[in-house]
Amino acid sequence: MKKVIITIATFAMIMFSSCNDFLVEPPKLGQSDVLILDTYEGLDNATGGLYAYISRSGWYGAYYVLDAEMRSGNGKINLEYSSGRGTVAYNWNYTPEATSGLWEIGYAAIAAANKIMENLEGKDIGAVTAQDLDNLKAECLFIRAIAHFDLVKLFAQSYTSTATLGVPNMTSSDPSLLPARNTVKEVYGFLVEDLLEAEKLIDPNYKRSGVSDQKAVVTLPAIQALLSRAYLFMSEWQKCADYATKVINNPSFRMWTIDEIVDVWTIDVPSAGEVIFEMYGSQGNTFDAYWEGTPWMTSFDGYGDIAASRDIVDFYDWDDDEEKEDGIWDMRRKLFKSPEEATNLFWTTKYNGKGISTPDVSNTIILRLSEMYLNRAEALANNAVIDGVSAHGDLNVIRTNRIKGAEPLTGAGRELVFSERKKELAWEGHLLFDLSRTGTRLERPDCNDAQNQTIEYPSHRWALPIPKSEIDVNPNLKQNPGYGN
Repeated sequence: MKKVIITIATFAMIMFSSCNDFLVEPPKLGQSDVLILDTYEGLDNATGGLYAYISRSGWYGAYYVLDAEMRSGNGKINLEYSSGRGTVAYNWNYTPEATSGLWEIGYAAIAAANKIMENLEGKDIGAVTAQDLDNLKAECLFIRAIAHFDLVKLFAQSYTSTATLGVPNMTSSDPSLLPARNTVKEVYGFLVEDLLEAEKLIDPNYKRSGVSDQKAVVTLPAIQALLSRAYLFMSEWQKCADYATKVINNPSFRMWTIDEIVDVWTIDVPSAGEVIFEMYGSQGNTFDAYWEGTPWMTSFDGYGDIAASRDIVDFYDWDDDEEKEDGIWDMRRKLFKSPEEATNLFWTTKYNGKGISTPDVSNTIILRLSEMYLNRAEALANNAVIDGVSAHGDLNVIRTNRIKGAEPLTGAGRELVFSERKKELAWEGHLLFDLSRTGTRLERPDCNDAQNQTIEYPSHRWALPIPKSEIDVNPNLKQNPGYGN
């Protein structure tokens, strides 16, 4: 049975066998974690290895995003092309024996980050500066924060609900600890503190060396963007808007245009554009999902299990008569394709692969500029104030870069912002959590073959069951209501 925190031996085995792309050089076999973490070089290598966790199939390598899409109604299983994958999420029939794998992955990443931070002190010797160590700590704090954030979104009710049970806040790598669950508000407070500290520590110009994709490692804008998202979930509207504005005003980013939006998803290493932070898809990653990866799962030429529902495909304005001078065509509609062999069935193209291997790999975008405009628009619709900016103005920035023939908006409330979020962020793992944090009943008209086609709010189902293996070994963990003792 697994404990909540992986053992030090397991940590060393996993942590230091990470892909070369994230390491300055591969560690020597047989080294203990004590020896590896005894030098700045070892700590730097180990910190680079943290990003491999994100590529696990249970996190951004596949199912954290895919399960969210299947549950939200954006996705569906077409039985004609099903191999059985994704059915638990599609049917919302989780049990303690069949639940998300993020618990193990998230806490493994947290333990690894904690272990590195526990060994940073006193390593600023020779050419190594205090700022060098601060940069490593900032990376570790970010990974710890995003892991806690994603865990609390899955295994707890929303921040604004009356439920209190969150997930354990972990600040130690000690494998003998048997932590109880903190409250939801304590978890959010903890992860925000981590991000605020990371923001203060990191060099604004810091770039991790030895990586293929600089957007796949922690930077100051990534920290600020995640803060904006966290404050959105906490309904801290002014702070949400303030941090979104920091990123929007950063000249390193720009909106993708109408002409770009269909093709940007297959780029290997993004340059100037919307990507703030992403998982870099590479089969060189130690934990690459390979056959279970998102491209294989969402491709008609792969397994094809995880398809797009007509609900989301038909949500975009699209005039079939392209000769009309006053027609409206939302180019995001072209991000879904229907092969001739599967008439009237659709799959997302946001994970079409890079054309470099079979099965192919894709980057998974975790934070991007459009989300910052949407975060700020929602905050402004909830009475936040940014001089010279309006909610409808932020939505117009997105719409003018997505919709041919769209009329500019002159006003925008919460419902319009939510609708635009659904369109823009579809198949990036957002809608499910937007429904949860806003207390919105889930309806899935095109998923009439699914169990639990409608999910009421509130319902115990919005918080997944904690794995039985964790409950068995930790008497201090309390299971979520609705899933037994």
